[in-house]
Amino acid sequence: MEEKLHPINDSNQIYSKKFQQMGFSTRAIHSGQQPDLIHGGVSTPIDLSTTFAQIAPGELKGKYDYSRAGNATRTSLEIQMAALEGGKYSQIFSSGLAATSAVITLLEVGDEVLCIDDVYGGTQRLFRKISAVSHGVVFRFEPLDDLETVKPSLSKKTKLVWLESPTNPTLKVTDLKKCIEIIKEFNKDIIVCVDNTFLSPFNCNPLSLGADIVVHSGTKYLGGHSDIIMGMVITNNSALNDRLYYLNKCIGAVPSPFDCYMMIRGIKTLGIRMAKANTNALAVASYLTKHKKVEKVLYPGLPDSKYHEVQKKQLRKGEGVGFGGVVSCYLKLDLKQIIKFIQNVKVWILAESLGAVESLINHPALMTHASVDPENRKKLGIHDNFIRFSVGIEDLEDLIGDLEQAFDAVDNEKNNTKF
Repeated sequence: MEEKLHPINDSNQIYSKKFQQMGFSTRAIHSGQQPDLIHGGVSTPIDLSTTFAQIAPGELKGKYDYSRAGNATRTSLEIQMAALEGGKYSQIFSSGLAATSAVITLLEVGDEVLCIDDVYGGTQRLFRKISAVSHGVVFRFEPLDDLETVKPSLSKKTKLVWLESPTNPTLKVTDLKKCIEIIKEFNKDIIVCVDNTFLSPFNCNPLSLGADIVVHSGTKYLGGHSDIIMGMVITNNSALNDRLYYLNKCIGAVPSPFDCYMMIRGIKTLGIRMAKANTNALAVASYLTKHKKVEKVLYPGLPDSKYHEVQKKQLRKGEGVGFGGVVSCYLKLDLKQIIKFIQNVKVWILAESLGAVESLINHPALMTHASVDPENRKKLGIHDNFIRFSVGIEDLEDLIGDLEQAFDAVDNEKNNTKF
C-alpha cells in the first residue's frame, strides 16, 4: 500500500483557521485546541492509543493507523506550533536534536552544510562526530554573523545552511533576511534552516524573513517548565514537510501523547512568560554592565551592542516582544573564583538548559559546550571566565540581589585568605 502523509486538514485545523489573524497569545491558546467533539472538553484530550481500528485491511476508521505515524494529541500540537511560527506545517520530535537529525537526514552523502560557527554544543557534536563521520555529509563552520563571509563560504555542493540567531552561547546575531537573500541569489534551492530556540516564536518568526525551515528545542521556552524534552520543525514547503514526516515516521523519534499534552499546556502561557523573561533579561544585562567584576556583557538588547539594531529590526511586532531571556558575560575572575560565585547563588540554579520559568546559571566551557574542541572553544570566545545566564520570571529584585550577594561572597573569601 502506498505510504501517505496522514491528513491534517481535519475539523481541528478548520476550527483553528479563524484565529490565524489574531494576536500571539490568542493563537497560542486556541490554535489546534478545538473543544472535544464528544463531550465538549476545553482541554486537549490525551489519546494514548498506539494502534487504531480499521474497517477493512488498509481502510482506516479515522485518521490514524499507528501512533508513531500520527496521533490526535500530536496533531493538535502540530497545528499550534505552525500557527505560532506563521507556517503551514509542523512536525514534532522527541527532542531538539532529533528534530535537527531529521533535517540533516534530508541530505545525501557528499552534500555540504554551511553552519554558523558558534552553534549549540550538541548540534556541532552531531554534525562533526555523527553526520560527518557516519553519513558522509560535509560541514563548514563560519562566522555568518558577518555577511561578507556568506557568499565565499557557499559552493555548488552546498545544500543546506544552518543558522542560529542569536547563537548559543555568545549571542551572535545574523541579519537573517539579508543573509538568506545572499544564499538564495547564489542558489535558490539551498535550504535555509534557522534554529529559533533562543528567541522563541514570540520574539521572532524566521519564516517571515525567508527561512525554509525553523527548528526548535521545545524543551526550552516552548515547554517552559523544565519538564519536557521535545523538538519541532516548521515549514511552509509541502515537499519538505512530506519528507520530514516520512523521516519522522521511519526513524520513530516521536514524543508520547502525554508529553505533547504537556507541551500544548506550556505553550498557552508562552506569551506572558516570554514577555517577563525579556524584561528581566534586559534588566539583568544592564546590572551586569555596571558591575566592577564584569569584564563584558553579551546581550543584543543592550543599546550599545553591535547586534542591537539588526536584532531589533527582525523581531516580531507586538507588546512584550524583546531580545530573549539569555544573557552571557565575561567576569574579571579566575576559574576558582567563578566556581565560588556560582556555588553561592541561591535563587539562580546551576544547571544545563535554558528557557524555563526558573533562572539558571551555566558555565559553558565545563557544561553545555564541554564537547567542543578546546581550541575551537578558545576561538569562539568560550573561555573559563565566560558565564551564560538563562533569566527566568522570578521577581527581578530577587534575581539581582542574589547575584550581588554571590559577588560579595567572592570578595569575602579573598579577604579571608589574607589573614
